[in-house]
Amino acid sequence: MTVDYMIKRLFDLFLALILAIFLVPIMAIISIFIKINSPGPVFHWSRRIGRNNQEFKMPKFRSMYIDTPQVATHLLKDSVNHITSIGTVLRKTSLDELPQLISIFQGHMSFVGPRPALFNQYDLIELRTKNNVHTLVPGITGWAQVNGRDELPIPVKVQFDKEYLENQSLLFDIKVLILTFIKVLRKDGVSH
Repeated sequence: MTVDYMIKRLFDLFLALILAIFLVPIMAIISIFIKINSPGPVFHWSRRIGRNNQEFKMPKFRSMYIDTPQVATHLLKDSVNHITSIGTVLRKTSLDELPQLISIFQGHMSFVGPRPALFNQYDLIELRTKNNVHTLVPGITGWAQVNGRDELPIPVKVQFDKEYLENQSLLFDIKVLILTFIKVLRKDGVSH
């Protein structure tokens, strides 16, 4: 473990702890709305690819109906019909991402890094591996997300991930977090 990795990990844990204190009441309210809105669990545990291509389960607030296939949203036929009414709000505001604080505490994720690929996004996984991006801890947000999010084709996304790999630092992470906050407020790059 490098010193940079330990500093990043301590930063993640400190920020996650602070946010958890404030967000637990909001998360409880969201949980109630999800249960009222449609049958099924509050969380969706998605099979994701983490650091060094190790699979892990990533929690999100469930924004889709329980019978939705596990593929990237843009690959769903009529994806809008799979999203619950509360799910639309959660996705547009990125509130569906809040349970990923659990993954940060577990060490599977960081606040900043490449977004973890779904287990079946083989083209993305392969391209990230070729570019050594798979050596990074995936993030809730990342350099690619603040530069296009859902709209980026995979090769462009991986190029941004590689740029992050080559330039990562605590200051860069803070920059990405600030840009993410601005993008979320503006709802930039959200297509579903």
